Amino acid sequence: MITEIQHYAGGLGVAASAMAIGAGWVVAIASPNCSFDKLDGSRADRHVRELLHATAVPIAGIMLAAMAFFAIATSWAAAVTAALAAFGFFSTRLMLAPKEGKNPKGVRTRRKDQRAVSVSLSLMFMLIAVIAGILGLIGI
Repeated sequence: MITEIQHYAGGLGVAASAMAIGAGWVVAIASPNCSFDKLDGSRADRHVRELLHATAVPIAGIMLAAMAFFAIATSWAAAVTAALAAFGFFSTRLMLAPKEGKNPKGVRTRRKDQRAVSVSLSLMFMLIAVIAGILGLIGI
């Protein structure tokens, strides 16, 4: 019975990793391409930033669920890798935190750079989620 639970938990962990990878792909690749294709630059930039900010926590939650499933399946390397991916997806939200207060005189905030770094982080941690899924599939 325990072996069956571990087997199903491993499969659910791989499925959760795949969902997070798919959501990350839509947020980091598909949506920005469509936004910059259909909208002007500033609106597309704002749309992508808002999308990254809004989806970071659900994707991180999916990876935390994958981590829990991998831990139940005793795939320890996959669980640690999934936890790292969850932290990474959540860090994209921290990068795009709303600005508080006013800038000092003569200082400008470039939100475009924040978007670029957040997309890069999403892509990097999407690769880590792929690695977690592969490790979970193998059972490591």
